Amino acid sequence: MNSLTRAALYGFLVWLIPFVISFFMFPLKGTHLEFFKTTMAVVVTVTGVVFAVLYFKSVQGNALQEGISVGILWFFISIVIDLCLFLWGPMKMPFSSYMLNIGITYLIYPAITIGMSVMVRGR
Repeated sequence: MNSLTRAALYGFLVWLIPFVISFFMFPLKGTHLEFFKTTMAVVVTVTGVVFAVLYFKSVQGNALQEGISVGILWFFISIVIDLCLFLWGPMKMPFSSYMLNIGITYLIYPAITIGMSVMVRGR
C-alpha cells in the first residue's frame, strides 16, 4: 500500500461516518426498516466513494493491487470494529444475523476501491 497509515485512517472513517449516521437514524429502524436499510446502504456507498477518491488521488504504482488491498483493509476494519460492538458489546447479536444484516454490506468497499483502481489504471 502506498500509505498504510492513510489507508487505515480512511478505513476507520468509512466505518465511523455510517455508524454515527445510523446512530441518529436508529429510531427509523423500528418503524421504517426498509428505509433505514436502504439509506444506510447509500451512506456506506457514498462514504466509500468519497474516501476512495481521496485515497486514489495520490496512488503511485500498481493501482489494481492498491484497490484490492485498500478495499480488503476497509472491509476488515469495519467488520472488526462492528464485531466488538455487535457480538460482545452492548448490542449482542449472533454472528450469522450480524453478517446477514450488516456485515455483507461492507463488501461495497472492495467493490468501490477495485473499480476505482481499474479506472485510475486506465488513465
